[in-house]
Amino acid sequence: MRALLIRDLTLALRAGGGFGLGLAFFLIVTVLVPFSVGPQAALLQLIAPGVLWLGALLACLLSLDRLLALDFEDGTLDLLLTAPLPLEGALSVKALAHWLTTGLPLVLAAPVLGVLLNLAPPGYLWLVVSLALGTPALSVIGCFGAALTVGIKRGGLLLSLLVLPLYVPTLIFGAEVARRGAGGQEVTTPLLMLAGITCAVIALMPFASAAVLRMGLR
Repeated sequence: MRALLIRDLTLALRAGGGFGLGLAFFLIVTVLVPFSVGPQAALLQLIAPGVLWLGALLACLLSLDRLLALDFEDGTLDLLLTAPLPLEGALSVKALAHWLTTGLPLVLAAPVLGVLLNLAPPGYLWLVVSLALGTPALSVIGCFGAALTVGIKRGGLLLSLLVLPLYVPTLIFGAEVARRGAGGQEVTTPLLMLAGITCAVIALMPFASAAVLRMGLR
């Protein structure tokens, strides 16, 4: 599993689908929002948690189409099907590699970009906590979408359409944690809901991904 993780991290960085692309997109979204809504500090502070969460979610989508595509093209997926490592474990490792190269950099960059949107000081901690808790679910769900569309030429748009509805609960509760934290309100309920969604996704989604991948490669 360690060798597979190192291999996927190396491929993600070399293939141009690593943290640089996601961070660049996240930065562009954050910079353009003040130009579109105006420079009102109060308005930016109000919408900052939702905008930052939406930007992070869309940035995670950028590299999903390459999550399994490269392995499908060079025959690695066929080898993983016959490897001693269960396919569910292999897909979990791939989701972890995606989070390390995409989700984790977004978590670390979010507080810096929050300054551009005049995020309230109490909101920085809860923004980082919500992203750290929610972005793993985005990567695991994205792996499921990649398994559904593997082998389809130019399946990036279809992948986005399949994955985005599954992202909605994570987006709702993640943004709510950041919004309540920025406003000094109680965050326990949305935080527990977000944690529950992430734990359920991590526990169940690899099995669904492995099942659809086996059917797709027959």
